[in-house]
Amino acid sequence: MLITLCYLYLWARWGRGPAALVRTTVQRLRASRCSFTFCGAAAQPRGARVCLSHGGRVFCVGESQSIDDLNKWALFLVSPFILEAEHIAFVTESIWAQGTEGPRLASCPETTVKWSDCCLPLACRPGDPYQLIAKASVEDFSKLGVAFLEDRLQMANGLVAQKIVSVHLQDSALKELREQASDTPAQILQPDPESSVERKPKPNAMEHIGKGDPQVLGPAPMLGKDSVPGVEPAEESDRGVGPVEHCHLHLSSCHECLELENSTIESVKFASAENIPDLPYDFSLEGVADDLCPERGQRRVNVSGKAPNILLYVGAGSQDTPDRLQQVRSALADCVDTDCYTLYHLPQESALRDPWPDNCLLLVIAARESIPEDLSRRFLAYLSQGGKVLALASSFTLAGFRVTSKALLQHTVQSLVFYKADQSQVKLSILSSGCIYEGGPGEPLGLGQLQGHLDSEDKDKLIVQVPFGTRGGEAVLCQVHLELPPSSPGVQTQEDFDLLKSSNFRRYEVLKEILTTLGLSCDVKQVPALTPLYLLSAEEIRGPLMQWLGKHVDPEGVITSSKLSLKFVSSYTSEVDITPSAIPVVTDTAAFSSENFNFEIYRQNLQTKKLGKIILFAEVTSTTMSLLDGLMFQMPQEMGLIAIAGRQTQGKGRGSNAWLSPVGCALSTLLLTIPLRSQLGQRIPFVQHLMSLAVVEAVRSIPQYQDINLRVKWPNDIYYNDLMKLGGVLVNSTLMGETFYILVGCGFNVTNSNPTICINDLITEYNKQHSAGLKPLRADYLIARTVTVLEKLIDTFQEEGPNGVLPLYYKYWIHSAQQVRLGSTEGPKVWIVGLDDAGFLLVHQENGEVVTVHPDGNSFDMLRNLIVPKRP
Repeated sequence: MLITLCYLYLWARWGRGPAALVRTTVQRLRASRCSFTFCGAAAQPRGARVCLSHGGRVFCVGESQSIDDLNKWALFLVSPFILEAEHIAFVTESIWAQGTEGPRLASCPETTVKWSDCCLPLACRPGDPYQLIAKASVEDFSKLGVAFLEDRLQMANGLVAQKIVSVHLQDSALKELREQASDTPAQILQPDPESSVERKPKPNAMEHIGKGDPQVLGPAPMLGKDSVPGVEPAEESDRGVGPVEHCHLHLSSCHECLELENSTIESVKFASAENIPDLPYDFSLEGVADDLCPERGQRRVNVSGKAPNILLYVGAGSQDTPDRLQQVRSALADCVDTDCYTLYHLPQESALRDPWPDNCLLLVIAARESIPEDLSRRFLAYLSQGGKVLALASSFTLAGFRVTSKALLQHTVQSLVFYKADQSQVKLSILSSGCIYEGGPGEPLGLGQLQGHLDSEDKDKLIVQVPFGTRGGEAVLCQVHLELPPSSPGVQTQEDFDLLKSSNFRRYEVLKEILTTLGLSCDVKQVPALTPLYLLSAEEIRGPLMQWLGKHVDPEGVITSSKLSLKFVSSYTSEVDITPSAIPVVTDTAAFSSENFNFEIYRQNLQTKKLGKIILFAEVTSTTMSLLDGLMFQMPQEMGLIAIAGRQTQGKGRGSNAWLSPVGCALSTLLLTIPLRSQLGQRIPFVQHLMSLAVVEAVRSIPQYQDINLRVKWPNDIYYNDLMKLGGVLVNSTLMGETFYILVGCGFNVTNSNPTICINDLITEYNKQHSAGLKPLRADYLIARTVTVLEKLIDTFQEEGPNGVLPLYYKYWIHSAQQVRLGSTEGPKVWIVGLDDAGFLLVHQENGEVVTVHPDGNSFDMLRNLIVPKRP
């Protein structure tokens, strides 16, 4: 003990820096099995000696502290963890930040240390305080400790660290844990359903990584054992995870049914698809942050931070609801940029029950019947939160106005005078709803600039713009059928038809003015024509590929499948028609050139043994998910197929979600073949996790790009931090014999700042915040890196099982220590603790029970922290 005190005195005497002092202390004394504690001065353990004090916090050394009962902890990894000799196990105690301020952090972003970047979480014990067991190297443990002392340590999900203490894990506890894990029945939680656009840079204005020098960033990304330090391969006998045994769930047992059925299944649809009736909780794209997507030129962009969703409420489900919905949807789709917005039906049940307000950029109310009082209150609450509303021929109104019926006006063509935001006038013929706006009870906040009245002596008001509340909410109330075309059934006479037809352009002008005033972009782009496919491949497999094609095409050079026919031709002429179901494939690609895809950059950055070697590329296609349909079961497995597109016109998300696919997205569908009787073949849901992880790692493994804050969100999304989505994965799988044929569709924003945010936006912002000079990235470059990373992840998974990839997955995922509720805002509160052996989500209930949540029928509502059960 005297030697220890002398040693500490010498360090203090010579003024070693805090990091060096902590690191040297831990290195010298860890063999003595003492305990190292970072905490507030008032929480100093009894008998511990203070080595360093800073700002009311201390680093001290005391007697060894042990954990001998792990049954009270929920483990993150699939098998019981193993602590290597060079690592330190420690417990971090945290509390939840009160209010919205969160923890205090250093004002300079580059000095902030993220807890998840310095250690591997092993187990947690939810409660107050929230406790996490993790392991780290001496260097990283010391880094965490110093960051804690200097108030620079950032936890996840609103946690604020209060104490970090090294612990000794008793061998007896680990042994008992393994024994109990093998006997504990698995539990599956089934929540009660009742509870519940491209901005293209100027030439030479921006130098992209990968352009001109395909290998500018050095070697291809490396993964595997070296990339996930501290995790040893799990033995088959070590599959337990403490209090929960992870039996095969869903897919692992599906092959027994498949033996009986001997038929093709899409085995991952239930793991990755959400059967969303109309309004999704888990949106295809999220809103863009104000500082990352400012107004560009004269074009308005979404700066609200909300998802680019326009929700359409057309009533309670009467017989004419489908027709009414189609009328409104068609009119809006003709006005707004469909690369920037997605239109969804909002049924009355969902409007009353679901957490849609935080995910709605514009609410369109087009119900002819009266609106129930409770629903009207919900709409007003949305407005008070800053929401935007367009009421089309609806009874919905606001304080200061009432809707008055005038029978003489109903379904008649009238002359309207409309005042735009710049107070210029537009006169047009319109179809009246038969109602007008008059003064009513209450006082309106004021009137906006948009106004419309009949061109008559009474000047009856038909359009009014009304600000609402103090948070920027506003509504445009309209008793003009702007949604109806001149050919609608309500137009009775030829004279009326002629009047409306002559004003049809001005009808759209008025509707676009209203939508633009409400914050939407109406710069409509013409849907581009489909283009041919180009068959690209490396020279070494070009010969075998062409030989194979010669044997499998019909006399007309066509390969036909259930979804499409591919006609292989040496060259393409514009006279050849291209449809989503009949596409020419150009095989002579010597003169191939594309602004959106540089084959040389892709080829030199693709470092795989098999995946992605043969490319079907299209400038414009309907969806890459169907392009491989005719080849996936016939082409030899060693010829790795991938379909890549510059843009899609009918991109697909999960369930009924639409995937917005403008130029600038990295769009691809990759073919995988996985043996049924393999580690991954028994855990097919992990495919979506591996692909999401591969995208993130493809960017963050680039030298100097490791702090670009891309994350993964369960089950298959790519996020910027935990704020907004910039990519996603869609997986379809078919089992034939003993092999899964899997199509992995992936899209993520690289250069397209609209409609939400892209990777190059993050790089630009990082350069601004850190005075750095990182170059923007290219889609072709990142697709190649992603496929390379994915192959290495699959190889690691096949060798080591889930434990081979979970440490990296947990490093990047956004759910560490996240509190969520099941089913609704009143549902049971749980803590997310990790993934189980099948890739499903493990949650820790308040009663201490650890259970599994399946992604089929469940999804995250990130804005409300809900795991929401979907209804068919």
